Amino acid sequence: MKKFTKLLVFSLAVVFILSGLAFAGFAYKVKKAHIGGDVKPSQAFEMLQNNPEHTFLIDVRTRAEYQLIGHPKGAYNIPLRFWTGKFGKKGYGESANTNFVKDLLARFNPKTDTLIFMCRSASRSCAASNEADLAGFAEDKIFSLLGGFEGGKVKFGPSAFCGQRKLGGWRNEGLPWTYGMDKKLIYQPDLAK
Repeated sequence: MKKFTKLLVFSLAVVFILSGLAFAGFAYKVKKAHIGGDVKPSQAFEMLQNNPEHTFLIDVRTRAEYQLIGHPKGAYNIPLRFWTGKFGKKGYGESANTNFVKDLLARFNPKTDTLIFMCRSASRSCAASNEADLAGFAEDKIFSLLGGFEGGKVKFGPSAFCGQRKLGGWRNEGLPWTYGMDKKLIYQPDLAK
């Protein structure tokens, strides 16, 4: 019994150490080429604190993600894509928000405002950065949040967190977030309906 206990403790220690190495080896990576810069969540939080009048965090996830998964406190929701509600081969379909540029310009000023785009794991935020450039925002005033809200997936098989989004991201860095819905921050066309 003692040998079994020692073997079990040793095995768990190895798994724990290897899991820790998998987490420690995580580095934020740019998901797609895009116009503008990239910031880690802690850097974005600092930017928002340093200039709250002209620096804004834009959550480009769907309205359902914004509400049901949570979002950073103070983040505006302007979806880059909408869920269609139609089920297809890969799950529920999505369609582009053809008014994305117009929605940005209705809320933010290209001459004075800095925009930090955020999505789930930093793919859609890259696309949103390109759209902001089309809206007239200068390249040095457009940023994609590395790791997004939920972060990257753990890919280490023996980890209890394998497949879960536990690597980096706004929420995993312990930055302020909420499920609360503020009418000033939600997707504004929804208020007109």
